[in-house]
This record gives sequence, structure tokens and C-alpha cells, in this order.
Amino acid sequence: MCFPSDAWRLGCRAVALFAFCCCWLLAEGAPLTPPHVDGSREQATRTQTARKKLESLSALIHRADHAGLDTLKEKMTVRTAEVFLSYADWDEANKEINSQHFERAARYKQNAAEMAESLPDFERRDIITMLEEATTFLDDLIAGNVVRRPTPDVDWANVSHDGDQLTFQGRPVFLTDWTWKPEMDELNEYHGAQDGFFLMHPYVINRSGEILPRIARELDTKPSGRLGFIFLNHKNAPQWAARDYGSGFVMRQDTYTAYDIDHPGAREMNRLLLSGTIPKMAGKKYTELGYMLCNEPHFFTTEGVWATGPVSNYTMDKFRRWLEEKHRTIERLNGLWETHFANFAEVTLAMPIAAQRQGTPPWYDWVSFNRDRVTDWYAFLKGEIRKHDPAAKVHLKIIPNLWTDNARNHGIDFESLTRMSEIIGNDAGASYSPMWGEADWQDHYAFEWREMSMGHDFQKSVSPRKIMYNTESHFLSTVRSRDLHMDPAYARATFWLAHTQGLTVSQNWFWARREDGSIRKGLVKGYAGSNNQQPRVVNEVHSTLMDLNAHAEEIMAMQRQARPIRIFYSEASATNKAKHMDDVFELYESLFFEGVPLGFVTQDILTRQSHEDWDTLLVHQTPFVTRQDFASIQDYVAGGGHVILDDVSLSKDEYGRDLPKLADLPNIRRVKSLDEMKTAALRFLKLKGHAPAVIVKEQSDGERKGCTWKCVENRAGNPVLSIVNVGKHRATLTLTLRNGNAGTRCQDLLTGKSVSSNPTLRPYEVLFVELTPFPSQPSTP
Repeated sequence: MCFPSDAWRLGCRAVALFAFCCCWLLAEGAPLTPPHVDGSREQATRTQTARKKLESLSALIHRADHAGLDTLKEKMTVRTAEVFLSYADWDEANKEINSQHFERAARYKQNAAEMAESLPDFERRDIITMLEEATTFLDDLIAGNVVRRPTPDVDWANVSHDGDQLTFQGRPVFLTDWTWKPEMDELNEYHGAQDGFFLMHPYVINRSGEILPRIARELDTKPSGRLGFIFLNHKNAPQWAARDYGSGFVMRQDTYTAYDIDHPGAREMNRLLLSGTIPKMAGKKYTELGYMLCNEPHFFTTEGVWATGPVSNYTMDKFRRWLEEKHRTIERLNGLWETHFANFAEVTLAMPIAAQRQGTPPWYDWVSFNRDRVTDWYAFLKGEIRKHDPAAKVHLKIIPNLWTDNARNHGIDFESLTRMSEIIGNDAGASYSPMWGEADWQDHYAFEWREMSMGHDFQKSVSPRKIMYNTESHFLSTVRSRDLHMDPAYARATFWLAHTQGLTVSQNWFWARREDGSIRKGLVKGYAGSNNQQPRVVNEVHSTLMDLNAHAEEIMAMQRQARPIRIFYSEASATNKAKHMDDVFELYESLFFEGVPLGFVTQDILTRQSHEDWDTLLVHQTPFVTRQDFASIQDYVAGGGHVILDDVSLSKDEYGRDLPKLADLPNIRRVKSLDEMKTAALRFLKLKGHAPAVIVKEQSDGERKGCTWKCVENRAGNPVLSIVNVGKHRATLTLTLRNGNAGTRCQDLLTGKSVSSNPTLRPYEVLFVELTPFPSQPSTP
């Protein structure tokens, strides 16, 4: 936790010492106490100070513009300051409303009134710091002390989707916007200008398929507009559908699909909505980022878990047909299930299914069926959209922790849905500071990165040549993770890391203010302490995107890197084991800090993608595999593929029956421990000549490494290194060229300055450097 750099200057006269001590305790991790609030006169002075600094920076921008320097970033900072100064004024006049929101947040509940009282002063101080930092950098830029590449001023109306990138004026770009940000020029100019349309089923007003006249007119007159996407909402069924399809049609109303997807009426209702609206949108610019088929789909059916729900007779009938197709005879099913059903029509299974049945054949069959039926549902929606827009692209806002965490039986086949989509979709997040309790990751790391990093690497392994769209980025805040005093460097760390791992465009959670600065209605627990009270955090997000765009070619090179080490992922083990994904993460984490791009392999990846895309396949703590999984690995090995595996893996099929042992061949390496597997993989990479061109050695007070890094070659033929310290300790690094015989020169690509080849990185710090041997000269940033 880091307090703003000038936040200790809180008081005057007798309260100065108290305020300083409070902030010192905060920086040391003490319980959060709001800063002391000055009187109204000092508040007015603070506003005046901010205004003067804003005017000074604006004048400096004018001077830099005349010198031909790029000042887009500083102009964004000026606008951010103007917006948040107005927000601070609103907060000054509406302390009671803010107090009510702070009361709903666990961290601030006990001192909500004090937090609301101090908020305007916090925001104004944050703005002053932000303006001072921007002024200092621009002074250095004018003086020639720093150099930076120009940032493209992206026009969202002229960005195109080309394969695995978005393109503006012939160059790749990365884009970000905010959920619910008001449509106004003041915000669109620098803070995202995403377009789109929101679709929901009540727009169909009768079973004849008539579209609500207001919506029909809006679609008929809506211009092609800017780059955007279509949000297909399944939260509400129209009254006529609930009436005509019967009382069981509306269900699972605490989820984002509040009707029975297996009811025949579900398909009819969606055909009516899509046929009545898609023809009006097809080919428009605001659809170019695709049709989002669902918001955070999940279909849990396990007893006693979050968001679990019932299933209908339609679902159970479909399950029985699925079982018959899979098992062929009732005798085979009975043998596996240890049951005595006379035929498939008599098969029953209590729903929600008991978690204690995990690892049994009935559990495996149900969980597999649940995935298949959901995948089939979204394939249907895609097909209906394509009938009316043949060039349509689709994606889903998949929650990545449905894959990266242990729980299964949520109905989401992460791999199949990613492969089915033309755009990789998710709402990946990270965690800065839990609102309550402690998390395991806090023992070693400054923030939680498992969901984002491992999820990104899996999806890009499945679909390496697609853009990735996070339609609800939760890097900054969730209900469970928020901190008003967030270090802005955290925003840079998460956004930078996410883009080097595949992210293309994001819509951040969230812009909770209306045009006049007031708070959106309907917010319950997620607002207090979030980014609309954090001017420097918002500024840092957009500053980071500008830096990414200035160096877009290098970032795209990182996204396109081969993934020479692949981890085998088995859905059978994830389904049958209670903590299989912890075992997967254990291996992933051990290699995450070695500078080697990581990927995953499944049966389908083995059969669909070229084996030349990787060097070795790691199989760790994966006892359960389907016979198709096993056969695909056998074929891979028979073709010369290299495998490193432990003694417990590939031993049983999905129902727990023994499998034969893989043949002992020279290209199979058997190991006894995780450390042995990691060492063997890295040595094999070096033997193949695919080790990174740079060697990074790390020293810190932590038990584990904390700096994750990537290395690519730029157009000048020099290594470009991106390092993010996700660890909770400062890390001192030694950077050397692997094949260099002389010393190593490092140039910071964001400032043009020469930096030490033994840098020390703070937690959250990003280092982006070009490396050259002495006495060579680095290329121009």
C-alpha cells in the first residue's frame, strides 16, 4: 500500500504532526485512517493550487507543441484533472451520499463519515501530484533530458480489426474504455470512445417478433459510428415469453441468463430478437468488435455453491440422450455408475448434484454434459447471428477463474468457447488488496495475477491468431478488492503485463459517475474507493495505454512469441480432482519468472496445431485423461515430440480405469519432482537453442522470484526486455546478453535514458529497456 507522495502534507498548526503520523502508519500497512480534513478555506486554497498547476501545465504544453514535441499524454492529464476537479466539487457538496457508499464497503464501514469528509481533499491532492509529475516530465522533454516516441492520437472511427491486431494508420494499437462512461466529448477525447449497442429480449414485444418501436427507430437511424460491440443481455425475459412458455421458463434469476436455455421457447425467443435487430446492425462500424453472446455465463449445478441452480425436465431429457449417445448401451452405463436402470429413459440424477460425488462416473458425465449443452447453446446463438450478418464475429465475457480456479460444474468449456469465437473474450481481473481477510497470494506477491496471466496464456494457446477483448476488466476493482489509496504503479503493472500476454482492447470496470459527477443509481457495494475517486489511477491507465501504443510493434512481438514450453491440460483431471488447477498453477508459477513464454496443450491443440510451435510438453499431477487425450499424446511422442512427465500422470481414464503406460522412448523424460521437471524443461530449451537472448538474475528478500519478463528482438536486431515486478519485495536484477562477451548497455525505452544493467525494481514497477553490448550504440527510441 502506498500513499500519494505529497499526502503527508495534510494539516497545519497543531494537527500537522498527527496527520503525518497517520500517513506514515498507512504506508507501513497500519489500519486505514482517513486524512485529517482542513477547513473550507484550505479546501478552496487546494482547488486554487490545482487550477494554477493546471494552467502552468497547459502553458508548458503550448510551448512544447510549438517545439514540435508530442504532448498527447499531457493533454490527457490536463483533461483528467479538469474532470476530477469537478468530481471533487460534487463530493464536497454530497458527503452524506458518499458516506452511505463507504458504509457498504467492508474496509471503510467503521469510518465511513470520515472517509466521505476527507474524500474531496484526497482527490484534489491527488490531482496536484498528478499535475506536478506531468509538468516535471514535460520540462525534461523540452530540455532534451528525456526522449519518447510519439503516441498515436487514435480515432476509434478509423481503427480496423485485422487478424490478431487492431490497426490505426498502418500500425497496431491497443484500446481501452470504461463500462458506463457517459457519451460526451469531454470524456471520449482521451478516455475511450467505444461505440456499440445493448440488446435484450424485452425489445421483442410479442410472439410475432415485433420489435419495440423506439428500439427499431434507434437502430434504423444509428450511424455506423465508431469501433464497438453488441452486448446481448439474457437477464430479462419478456412477459409474453414467461406467459406463453410456462412457469418453468424463467429460472436462475440470480445469474445473467435468467431463463431455461434448454426450453424450446429459448430458441424461438432468441430467433425473434436476432432476426428483428441484426439486419439493422450488420456491417456497421459499431459491430466490428463483435457480438458478445453473453455477460459472464455460468451454469453451476453443484449443491451448496455460489450461483447454483436447478435444471428443467428439458435439460434432464437432453442429458439422457447425451448418455445414450456416449455409452451406447444401458449395461455399460450401469457398470460404470453402479446402477440398475432398465433403459436410458429411466436414468435419474439428483440435482443440484452433491459435491461429494466428485471423482465418480455420474459426476464426470454430468459435468461433461453440462459443458456440452452450454457450448451447443452458444453455437446456436452464433449461427442465428450469422444468418443475418454473415461476417459477424462473436465472443463471450467468460470469467477466467472458472478455468484458473479449481471449481468445475459451471457449464463453461473455456477451450471450446474460445475456439468458437472470432474474438477471444473474457473479463479477467487482478487483485490489489482484499476488502476483508487475507489471501494466500499476499505471502509472496504484491498483487494476484493467477487469473489474468494463466487465463491469457491458455486462451492465446487455443487461439493464437485472434485479438483478445476484455469486456469488463477487473484489474482495478471488484467488490472484494479495492483501495482508495491504490498505488498508481499497480495500474501500470497490471495493464502492461496483460498486454504483453495478449490483451488487445478492454472495457474497464467501471465509470460510476454521470455527466454532472453524480453517482450512478443502483450501485451497492462496488463504488467506494474505486477509480472514479482516484484521478492518478485513471491517468495512469491511459498513460500506460499511450506508452503501449508508442511501442506497439514490440508489444505485438511479445504477444506473437512462440510458446516453447507447453503444459498439458486435462479436463478429465480438472473435473475429477478437487484441486487440480492448484497443481497446474504450481507448475505454471515455477516457470513464470524465467523469461520463457508459456502455453498450454490439450488433445484438440495437439491434433489441430503444428507441433513445431513448441519444444516440450510438461505433464504434471495429471492422473486422469480421456482415452482420446492419451492417444493424442502417444501420437505426438511417436512423431518425435518431447514430453516430460511425473509418475502419477496419465495413469487413469476419465472414469478411473487404468491406462497402459506410455512407451519408454528417448523423447520421454520421467521426473520425480516439480523442481526436476522445471530444470529439465529449461535445459531442453537451451539445448534446442530457444533460451531467451537475455539472462535475468534476481535478488530480493522474498522466498520466491517476483519479476516476470519477456524478451523480443526489435527492428535493429537488439533485445527488448519487458520486466514487471509482481513480487512484494524490491528486487535487484542483473541483466546480461546471453551471447555477449562485453558489458551490457541498457536504455529505458520510455525515457531514452541509459539505465543500469543492475536495476532495482520496486513492487509494481515496470522496466522496458533495449539491451546492446558495449560499445555499441542503442537504437533511437
